[in-house]
Amino acid sequence: MKEDFYEILGISKGATSAEIKKAYRKKAIQFHPDKNPDDKTAEEKFKKAAEAYEILSDDNKRARYDQYGHAAFENGGAGAGGFGGGMNMDDIFSQFGDIFGGGFGGGGGFGGSRGTPRVKGSNLRIKVKVTIQEIANGVEKKVKVRRKVQADGVSFKTCSTCNGQGQVMRVTNTILGRMQTSATCPTCQGAGQSLENRPKGSDSNGMIQEEETVSINIPAGVTDGVQLKVTGKGNDAPGNNGISGDLLVLIEETQHESLKREGMNLHTDLYINFSEAVLGASKEIETVSGKVKIKVEEGTQSGKILRLRGKGLPSIERYGTGDLLVHINVWTPQELDKEQKNFFNDNKESSNFEPSPSKSDKSFFEKVKDMFS
Repeated sequence: MKEDFYEILGISKGATSAEIKKAYRKKAIQFHPDKNPDDKTAEEKFKKAAEAYEILSDDNKRARYDQYGHAAFENGGAGAGGFGGGMNMDDIFSQFGDIFGGGFGGGGGFGGSRGTPRVKGSNLRIKVKVTIQEIANGVEKKVKVRRKVQADGVSFKTCSTCNGQGQVMRVTNTILGRMQTSATCPTCQGAGQSLENRPKGSDSNGMIQEEETVSINIPAGVTDGVQLKVTGKGNDAPGNNGISGDLLVLIEETQHESLKREGMNLHTDLYINFSEAVLGASKEIETVSGKVKIKVEEGTQSGKILRLRGKGLPSIERYGTGDLLVHINVWTPQELDKEQKNFFNDNKESSNFEPSPSKSDKSFFEKVKDMFS
């Protein structure tokens, strides 16, 4: 089982943003590769701390993690973290180099790549619709995505403006003296490389658009509005040292004709006639796994709720499955023939037709309370 992100950084779930940053910096310095050369254990802990910080330092990702745990980011590459598998040391330093300050060579890369700029391509965003049945079981969706990729034959050279550093230094005279500042290189946009050979049909960065079929593993139990991430399936970055952006997938849940969702539970209405309510009946209803038959007992009252255990939706954290709540509605006939009217007139004063609720017959408000508990 994957370690808890809060435990990795040694903080509580109520930690502030400042406390999270402080805890990460402490761990990062402790297990920094410069302090632990050729130590694979320290390197692994360094990556875990970076992954935990990437999630917990982002309010949206932290909220998803608090609600769904690791399952929100572990979908065969469709997660939001994943330094341990999909990203290397350079990626960590690229995103979080400011955490280290100047204590380790300015927070550059790892090993021989220190100081080499890493540019990440832009992300792409799409919506994917899923049905309740797909949510119940999890599903693999194949979608076509148009993304920018480097054209065949493109080549790059070291940027002459920044000499491959990705940044340019500027010196300005102020009343306090000379001030030196750094800024992203305007020529290469921070890549450290400029275009040397531009193939025909490519843009100013040597890119062309290609359509690619991408597989997205959507876990069981996802909710509407959840965002998954397919690492590396966004636009390519210019240059030889860049990394591709990501494909961000927004889940859109389609409405079922008869099943309504409430968290892990599902609700459905079952209409029965007056005779079925009096005599009982066997009725067929829709569930996420197909149709099933249920028994309606004799004397069933309108508003009664039947609970089918385990017929709801699974938790995305895999800690259980919800229920299907069947709401019984007794349909009162609106038109009667003479014989039917006579029958009811004859029984109007019968004690069997007198309302006589017992303590087990809950009121409307009690049923609503139970439904949301």
